[in-house]
Amino acid sequence: MEGEFCECRPLGFVIGLPFAFVSLVLCPVGAIIWLLGSILSCLCPCFKGCGELANLGVNLVKLPIQVLKWFIDRIPC
Repeated sequence: MEGEFCECRPLGFVIGLPFAFVSLVLCPVGAIIWLLGSILSCLCPCFKGCGELANLGVNLVKLPIQVLKWFIDRIPC
């Protein structure tokens, strides 16, 4: 029963929320970077850096969720 309660950790969520909102601003930037990198890598496969650029964009899109998970994992019950 106690293990189920510790999975929630609302304090970590509340503390991480402002940082998640800041990283949410970077989400559209990441989507644009991903779109440009994908288009460039499709047009000319010799641009190997464009694939890495697309991966960077995907990581920026995932950033808000990663920030919240990081804060929730760091705050104890």
